[in-house]
Amino acid sequence: MRVLGIETSCDETGVAVYDGQAGLLAHRVYSQADSHARYGGVVPEIASRDHIRKLLPLLDETLQASATERLALGGVAYTRGPGLAGALLVGAALARSLAYALGIPALGIHHMEAHLLAPMLEEPPPRFPFLALLVSGGHTMLVQVAGVGRYRLLGESLDDAAGEAFDKVAKLLGLDYPGGPALEQLAKQGDPDRFRFPRPMTNRPGLDFSFSGLKTYTLNTLRGAAEFDDQIRADTARAFQDAVIDTLYLKCRRALRQTGAKRLVVAGGVSANRKLRERLAQLARTSGARIYYPRIEFCTDNAAMVAYAGWLRLSAGEHDSLAFDVTARWPLPELREPPAR
Repeated sequence: MRVLGIETSCDETGVAVYDGQAGLLAHRVYSQADSHARYGGVVPEIASRDHIRKLLPLLDETLQASATERLALGGVAYTRGPGLAGALLVGAALARSLAYALGIPALGIHHMEAHLLAPMLEEPPPRFPFLALLVSGGHTMLVQVAGVGRYRLLGESLDDAAGEAFDKVAKLLGLDYPGGPALEQLAKQGDPDRFRFPRPMTNRPGLDFSFSGLKTYTLNTLRGAAEFDDQIRADTARAFQDAVIDTLYLKCRRALRQTGAKRLVVAGGVSANRKLRERLAQLARTSGARIYYPRIEFCTDNAAMVAYAGWLRLSAGEHDSLAFDVTARWPLPELREPPAR
């Protein structure tokens, strides 16, 4: 089966084609970051309008790059949720209309399941079972994965996700949107010994996260500084990043010990952070676990992971009815294993 994937959950418009035999044939992503930068964050109405403007041209470009005629498609997968409702509806409407016109099945995909499966596009792919750290702008969670659709949530953020905290602290530091990559660059110039921020919820049992208090601690540090110069900004960025990465490291170490897992998948936008990867490499050496990541371009939102997740489920016989909707909030454990074929 050759599957078209469409991603419009937030501020990236993505289209990809995945073939069950040949693998990923082509993928394209259009980032709206410049459109939202002047507002310091994503504006849902602008995101939806940009998806409308860019999705069809991107679809034609991707089909041409993959040498795929529309009639050669065997199914269409699209992000159904979670995400911004208006943005999700753009992708869902096009995906369902195209599938209906071609007489092929369509399927709405869970955005975080797609992230979780993104490392399957690499060589070698991780084998089931494994532990997954999903860390992005909207979600931070640890998931025990026995197979596709067989997910047990071990812990999640009780307030801000790690990526969201990165963006908010970047804004406090006067950095442009998107803030995460900019904060990572600024932190490289920081003194690691000037400040030590707390590692939230690491001194108590459990695998949940909380980053909202860390954001407040950062704000109070900046307010207490004698001057707001480039060095204080860099030192604060370094202390904040170290605290987030240490927290993720400690929770992953605890989860590996509790589950006995020997494979850890790390996915989502924050998984592109180089310091996080260095820290988890230490965890791999001390624990004996192997760490799997998607390639950098597949850490952030993209349609390649949606097309792959769609291929797995569509080829197992799953499909949606003609009536469709989107789900802005959609807990990952609600997913079920694809039917056996």
